[in-house]
Amino acid sequence: MKQTDSKRTVFGVMAAAILFTGIQGTTYSAPVPGGTLNPLKIPKYVRPLTILPPMPKSANPQGFTGDYYEIAVRQFHQEVVPNLSTTVWGYGSITHHRSFSYPAYPIEATANKPVRVKWINDLKQVNGKFLPHLLHIDQTLHWANPASADTMGEDPTRYTGPVPMVPHLHGAHVTQDSDGYPEAWFLPNATNIPVSFAKVGTKYEQFKNEAQTAYGQTWGPGTSVYQYPNDQRAAALWYHDHSLGMTRVNVYAGPAGFYFIRGGTSDLTSGLPKGAYEIPLLIQDRSFNKDGSLFYPNNRAFFEGLAKGKLKIPFTPDTTIDGEQSTVAPAWNPEFFGNTMVVNGKTWPYLNVEKRRYRFRILNGSDTRFLILKMSNSQKFWVIGNDGGFLPTPAKVDTLLVAPAERFDVIVDFSNAPLKSKITLKNIGPDSPFSGGSPGVDFDSADPDTTGQVMQFRVVASKGTDHSQHPAKVQLPAISRITGTPVVRHLSLNEMESSTVYIPVDATGAPVLNNLGELVAISRNDANAAPFGPETAELGSMDASGTPVPSLWMDPISTQPTIGQTEEWVLYNYTEDAHPIHLHQVQFEVIERIDVAGAKTPAQPWETGFKDTIIAYPGDGVTPGITRVKAKFDIIGLFAWHCHILSHEDNEMMLPIQTVSP
Repeated sequence: MKQTDSKRTVFGVMAAAILFTGIQGTTYSAPVPGGTLNPLKIPKYVRPLTILPPMPKSANPQGFTGDYYEIAVRQFHQEVVPNLSTTVWGYGSITHHRSFSYPAYPIEATANKPVRVKWINDLKQVNGKFLPHLLHIDQTLHWANPASADTMGEDPTRYTGPVPMVPHLHGAHVTQDSDGYPEAWFLPNATNIPVSFAKVGTKYEQFKNEAQTAYGQTWGPGTSVYQYPNDQRAAALWYHDHSLGMTRVNVYAGPAGFYFIRGGTSDLTSGLPKGAYEIPLLIQDRSFNKDGSLFYPNNRAFFEGLAKGKLKIPFTPDTTIDGEQSTVAPAWNPEFFGNTMVVNGKTWPYLNVEKRRYRFRILNGSDTRFLILKMSNSQKFWVIGNDGGFLPTPAKVDTLLVAPAERFDVIVDFSNAPLKSKITLKNIGPDSPFSGGSPGVDFDSADPDTTGQVMQFRVVASKGTDHSQHPAKVQLPAISRITGTPVVRHLSLNEMESSTVYIPVDATGAPVLNNLGELVAISRNDANAAPFGPETAELGSMDASGTPVPSLWMDPISTQPTIGQTEEWVLYNYTEDAHPIHLHQVQFEVIERIDVAGAKTPAQPWETGFKDTIIAYPGDGVTPGITRVKAKFDIIGLFAWHCHILSHEDNEMMLPIQTVSP
């Protein structure tokens, strides 16, 4: 393992063997751990799938001829679990109060017609005072910290102050003022915000001034005004919060929704199922308590598979191990897996489908979980599009691998399904971090009684003639490829262990608990001491010798693409897991992947269009897995690239991109 500085080392094979023995290393005979509500007690397929209508528009400001919205995030109650009320957050139109929903209604956009949104942080009580967060925020991370804007905190207690928000349109081709940069957050315009608190992030004022100059609309307190040109291919994007160091808990509370760009030469006007036969499916995993409230872990012991209080690690800012301050965050969990499946805001819903073809727009909105979707009747999926719009040709597949943040556009034909039959959309992905491979061979599939089921289709009689084409005959729009000789950029994916906290391990590398069943920190000088980790996940570069150089968000910006220059990004994954890597501003092309033996695999058929999120597979813990993509940045400004496992993104697996003039 390579020492990178006095506090961090690259998280290697030994640490993985030691520390991935908690919840993610277990083969479950019981449901995945979670809240006090047993998922086996939740009735399945008793509520219909929610069909989300378009987000209502607002009256245009003077002089603007595009589509205009005024969208707030608010707190409300919703039946997510049958017969229970869950407090959630969600977006909605301030002029249509019934539009507030978890997940949010889709925004319908037209290619090359701008959309302007006044985003409002409305997490306030009716008396004007701010609402605290529904979940535990780890204040020891580098986060959107109102007490000291965008800094690392030292308070291990739960944050009870006003909640920062900054919306990001994932997949958008947009200027920096409207990208939802993690340090451009803003608090609600509440009446009781402490005088000492920063009300906005460190980049908010800069982007506010740029946007007001460009669009002529004022940003009021608790708001931002973003404009999306939609000068890109027709595609399914999605919007969600992107606040620094707390995206995982903000998105988990509910604010997320689809954004569809339609029209233009890259869209189809005929041949596909449409109207009531085109249905968005936003799939997430969640856990609940018996009262219906959301469960999200508030202690690192959850990750280690221990009961709360059974993890005797001196978390930051304690200083009890070898005289050094611990660098281990107390509440952050490196991964999270919920024990229920939620689709469009309902646990295990059903959908009546006619004997005809349907078009499903699928999004994996989970924190960590990779989905492998499969129909219980072995019916095929016809993939016609992904993150960046339509593929060159349809791809027929048995299963659909969907990483967090990936989108798929698929056609499913129920024409030959028996009337009144019930078909389950299954998930055969793992209840643990995904590293590649096949279910039942390289990993155990999800619990078949809970997270192995997603939703149910119930086949009913057709109401009319299906005028859509067979997927194999659909002529998809032509694709203009990225041109130019690329500059090659070598980048690394790293997991970091602590150099301040050590734990006892046995000869096999497994952690040793004391006679109380506790995991207890020891001195690094003790026999059989091994580093505690992972402490963070980090992106970085590669030095001239081919060694990974991890970086922190606060480090000097090293990723500086030149405008108009084609770049090839070579991602070296030194971790044990696959990571969904997302680049802001661009849609890129997948070139190939290279395994530890040097074997090259071209882009999969469902990756042959354009992507904004790519699965970077691991190697063997020593030799990295390699993923190569090609992109061309064409907007000057400050953006980001990161892992879209939100728990990783929130603890340093994110870096800025500064695009510059030639």
